[in-house]
Amino acid sequence: MENTAPDTTQRPSKRKRNFAILLLILILAAAGSLAWYLLYARFYESTDDAYVNGNQVTLTPQIAGTVTQVTVDEGDFVQKGQPLVLLDPSDTEIALQQAEADLASTVRQVRGLYSTADNYRAQVAAKKVALQTAQNDYNRRQKIFASGAVSAEDLSHYRDAVTSAQSDLTAVEQALKTNQAMVDDTVIDSHPEIKTAVATLRQRYLDNARSTIVAPVSGFVAKRAVQLGMRVTSGTTLLSIVPLKEVWVDANFKESQMQDMRLGQKVTLNADLYGDDVQYHGTIESLGIGTGSAFSLLPAQNASGNWIKIVQRLPVRIALDEHDMQKHPLRIGLSMNVQVDIRDLDGHLLPQKTVSEPRFTTDVYNTPMAAADKLVAKILHDNSSAVASAQR
Repeated sequence: MENTAPDTTQRPSKRKRNFAILLLILILAAAGSLAWYLLYARFYESTDDAYVNGNQVTLTPQIAGTVTQVTVDEGDFVQKGQPLVLLDPSDTEIALQQAEADLASTVRQVRGLYSTADNYRAQVAAKKVALQTAQNDYNRRQKIFASGAVSAEDLSHYRDAVTSAQSDLTAVEQALKTNQAMVDDTVIDSHPEIKTAVATLRQRYLDNARSTIVAPVSGFVAKRAVQLGMRVTSGTTLLSIVPLKEVWVDANFKESQMQDMRLGQKVTLNADLYGDDVQYHGTIESLGIGTGSAFSLLPAQNASGNWIKIVQRLPVRIALDEHDMQKHPLRIGLSMNVQVDIRDLDGHLLPQKTVSEPRFTTDVYNTPMAAADKLVAKILHDNSSAVASAQR
């Protein structure tokens, strides 16, 4: 049997070809990575250290009272101005009725002061006439006293009459000044006693209106702590309202990633809740004023000597597109993946203008005050008219 030796001449060439293919693959991969970085990756910064954040409006009572009704529970949607919690209104209603009576009584009393002032003015005019008459009588008798037509005793009586008339006039003038001091430079609405009674009535009206606790914003109920029969005081936390339409994302980027970030740059985001198929769009609204460690309860003491360099992160606030959130609503605390397009460097690092309008506002507390003013106007009108009619 003839032995045949293996052909080893082709092995080196095959090995070289494999190495060449591998080298070519590595070169192509490196070239592709370089091209990907130069054409795409270097224009984006990304992080997965990002979370949904939003306002948590804490609902607290403005007066003390006992809870008699709770209209919502965890997760319920509420509209701005909707009654959420009712307190027993018995005490506030009694106080309101007392304040209404006090204002009506004060209006009548002050109207009496104005009438008394008019009365004193009439008396002063009458006393002046009486004094002038007594003075004329005395002057005529004094002229004929030398002829003996008038006795000294009669002349003395006429002189005493002048003195008495002068004293009466002085007394009435003093009374008029005392009364005028209480009504001068005022009208019925601006009198101090009426203003005090009006302020008390408005406060009692507001207290009564505040026994119904309404939602200051539209949103979803969270962290309900209020229970029926609970005795609450001003400032007691009842529940929270989260307006999910106004959430944003706080993305924590490393300081080394922040060099080319500017306000207004475009951002794309993905939520772990929905996966990569759902994409959100947003813009950078704030680049942070300090690192998390700088605002921590116990900031690091780097000057103590025990120093270890740690790469810090800055919170970047990202405003989200409302249309995206309507289709796929987010919840506070959800994890997000963030990618920032840093090609546009025209924006600023910090805001250059002050805020021209309030960022957050509510008008649900304006209605009770307007209604209180209407009640005050009605009481002033009714009691002023009643006093005027009685005087006629």
